[in-house]
Amino acid sequence: MLDFNAKSKVFITCKDRSVEYLEKEVRELGFIPDHVMRTGLEISATLEECMDLNLHLRTASHVLYEIKSFYLQNAADIYRKIKSIPWEDYLDVDGYFSVNSVVDNESVTTPLIVNVKVKDAIVDRFRELKGRRPDSGSDFSGLVFQLFWKGTQATMYLNTSGETLAKHGYRKIPGKAPMMEALAAATIYATEWNTRVPFINPMCGSGTLAIEAALIATNRYPGLYRDQYAFQHILGYDENAFWAKKKKLENKIKEIPELVIVASDISLQAISYAKENAITAGVDHMIDFQVCDFAETEIPEKPRGVIMFNPEYGDRLGVDDELEQTYRRMGDFMKQKCAGYRGYIFTGNMALAKKVGLKANRRIEFWNGTIDCRLLKYELYRGSKEE
Repeated sequence: MLDFNAKSKVFITCKDRSVEYLEKEVRELGFIPDHVMRTGLEISATLEECMDLNLHLRTASHVLYEIKSFYLQNAADIYRKIKSIPWEDYLDVDGYFSVNSVVDNESVTTPLIVNVKVKDAIVDRFRELKGRRPDSGSDFSGLVFQLFWKGTQATMYLNTSGETLAKHGYRKIPGKAPMMEALAAATIYATEWNTRVPFINPMCGSGTLAIEAALIATNRYPGLYRDQYAFQHILGYDENAFWAKKKKLENKIKEIPELVIVASDISLQAISYAKENAITAGVDHMIDFQVCDFAETEIPEKPRGVIMFNPEYGDRLGVDDELEQTYRRMGDFMKQKCAGYRGYIFTGNMALAKKVGLKANRRIEFWNGTIDCRLLKYELYRGSKEE
C-alpha cells in the first residue's frame, strides 16, 4: 500500500504549444516546476497533491506519478525489469489495470508489443506471489501504468488521471467539429481576458469557448464535473479525502453578477446544444445566447473586451470559396462594430486568414489535433491607431 503523502517526480502532460498555460495553472496552485518541456512539465508532488492537480487543471492531459526510472537498452530486457517492481504495493490482486507506453527505441516497432510485455510481467509477478492475477484491458477504467522509454532511459509512472483531462466532463453534446475543452481554455488564457470586461463569441457552435470563459471567470474547475479517475484504484486511496476535495471545489466558486459573456450562432440547433452543455456546466445563466448571423451579434459598447471567433477552416468542413467570404465578413464586422475590443480568430488555414483584411498584431501557435493553428490577435481601433 502506498503512502499518499510520499513525494515523487510528477510529470504533467499537455498538448504541444500549451505548456505556457499549463505552467501558469501549476504555479497558481503553488507548485514550482523543476523542468518545463514542449509537451509538459515536471514537479515534485505527492499522490495526495496529484488528486488536487487532476481536479483543478484545465489545460493538462495527464498527471503521471513516477514509480521508477531505469536503464533499458532493448525490448528483450523489458520483462525482467518490469517484473522486479513491487506491483502488489500499487494494485489490488482483484483490481483492474491498463498499460500505455510512449517508446522511442530502435528495438521496438510498435508500442503495442511493449504494452504486452509490461502487462505479462505484472500479472506473472502476481501469480507467483498471490496465486492469481488482476484483470487487465485496453480501457482506462482502472489503474493505469504508463511507460516512457527513449533511447536507453525508461520511466514507469502511475497515470493518476486515467482518461484524458482535456475533456472537462460537461460537454454532453459536442456538435460539429468541436474544439477540445483544454484547448479552448488555453486559447482563452492566451487572450489575457481579465473577466471584468465582456467576452463575445460569435459562431459559437456547441458553446465550448463561452462555457470555458464562464468556468474560468467563476473558479469552476473541471473536477466538479468528473467523479472517476485512475488514482481511485491505487492501494491506499482514501475516498473520504477525495469527496472532501470535491467539496472544496464547490466552495471556491465565486459568482460574478456583472459578468458579460455573449455566444451567438446562426444555427438554432447549435445554440440549443450550447445551452444544454452550459446547463450541465451550471453556467447557462451567465451566458447571453443569441440566434443570429455573427454580424448581427449584439456587442456591448462599454466596457470593451474580447471578441473571439473559432470559424471553420476548410480542411474538414465547408468549401474554401464560401469560407473566403465568411473571413472577409469577420474582418468587416470587427472593424465596423467592435472598435475598442481586442479581436481574436482561431484558425488552421492561414490562406483564409489573409482574407480578413486586418493586420494581426500577434500570431499565437497552437495545435488542434494534428492541425497547425494560429490564434490571431487584432487591436481594433476607431479610425487610425494614432487617433
